[in-house]
Amino acid sequence: MNAYLEYNPDVFRGKTILLPCDDPEWSNFTKYFAAKFDALGLKKLISTSYAPEGKKMVLGGLFSEYEQSSPQFDADKSKIHGKIFILDRDITGDGHIDIDDLHWEYLNDDGDFRSDEVTALRDEADIIVTNPPFSLFREFLAWITDADKQFIIVGNINAITYPQAFPLIMADKMWLGVTIHSGDREFEVPQEYPLNAAGWRVDETGRKFIRVKGVRWFTNIDHGDRHEPLDLMTMADNIRFSRHKDIVGKEYRQYINYDAIEVPYGDAIPADYDGAMGVPITFLDKYCPDQFEILGIDGGDMGTSYGISANLTQEECNALFREHKGFRRGKLCYRNDDGGLEVCYRRIIIRKR
Repeated sequence: MNAYLEYNPDVFRGKTILLPCDDPEWSNFTKYFAAKFDALGLKKLISTSYAPEGKKMVLGGLFSEYEQSSPQFDADKSKIHGKIFILDRDITGDGHIDIDDLHWEYLNDDGDFRSDEVTALRDEADIIVTNPPFSLFREFLAWITDADKQFIIVGNINAITYPQAFPLIMADKMWLGVTIHSGDREFEVPQEYPLNAAGWRVDETGRKFIRVKGVRWFTNIDHGDRHEPLDLMTMADNIRFSRHKDIVGKEYRQYINYDAIEVPYGDAIPADYDGAMGVPITFLDKYCPDQFEILGIDGGDMGTSYGISANLTQEECNALFREHKGFRRGKLCYRNDDGGLEVCYRRIIIRKR
């Protein structure tokens, strides 16, 4: 969050923040905004939870100590109703609005973001911040953008390729946030969660954590990093000095089915090339809209909609498929040093401004 504040110190001032985060009592988002309510100049903080019986897993037990100590606590109601936590005034009378002033009540429904109740809270909010279930990312993103809200949400990097997401990125209506570029991030999981992930740990209190790869922030709130241009070498210098063995001493490959060159690494983009280039989706980690424009993306119907394979006949496409079963009309491909057909993993098509 500090990166957004550095770019615009008033980004949250006078705003209502909605955190549909499943567990407000556990959420670091809730803790952060509650602790900094006055400093950020917030108007209102709303944080909602999902009913335990509607969750596949529950963090920290079914009911928290905080919940059970509240006069409105009802064990039966807590199982099937979500909760809403609101911070908007100084309840304790200490002259500050902070986490001690959070007050909560039951929602009428289970707290699902698609419910009328939470949708009404979305409409009230200015900014939405949360970590939605990755399996519901498409639907959640549409839920936000339908209401034309500002947002900072967590998702998998492959969400870039979704038909619901890429057009927003191409139109400069959504971009990647800051701080998560390696994509490997730690998340707490319930006690019953199987530790089958490649990276995991159990802390001294017995809490379980797993590391998840491919994690990114998605946002439409501006930050300074996206306006820093990449420092790139010319094509000749890349061929001469690149640290990548499939670039150094070689020519850049031309795609068979699109007028662009293959650039397999973000740091191998030639600074002096004016034509179209296909780059990995991780290029968006360093994408500067002042330096490059996005022309499209390959893969399936989206790729064909951006003109991939428009230069080939159906017979030519069939021949490429017989040669490489991974070929599809919407996927970029080129010939390797031995003349074999290489079908690219997802590529974003860009051009220097």
